[in-house]
Amino acid sequence: MRGVFAIGAAGAIGALARTVIGMLVPAASGFPVGTFVVNIVGTFILCFLVERSLHWTLVNKTTYDAITIGFLGSFTTFSAFSFETLTLLQTNVGMALFYVGVSLVIGLFAGALGIRLGGRGQE
Repeated sequence: MRGVFAIGAAGAIGALARTVIGMLVPAASGFPVGTFVVNIVGTFILCFLVERSLHWTLVNKTTYDAITIGFLGSFTTFSAFSFETLTLLQTNVGMALFYVGVSLVIGLFAGALGIRLGGRGQE
């Protein structure tokens, strides 16, 4: 039960962090910068931690779950990405396609970088 509460507490912190970043990094020319930033940063951190945990234990399972499921699960957001994309499609198809494309490409790059750095020194 302790793990469930740790995930919930970390989730609250992740949601607050996401909200603050969204307030500090406003949309630019219709591009949802805040959501983009949290999704890219969250992807990098998740991939880094998961890869690192394959090689050695950074923290106990409760802390690991709190960070990956709780914090990063609420920090990153596919639903906001989807909603913002659909909204952009109604007003600016080019920006919507750009948002999806750059999110996918940079997200995959951030994930690959996280995996690479997370596994560094483990070869």
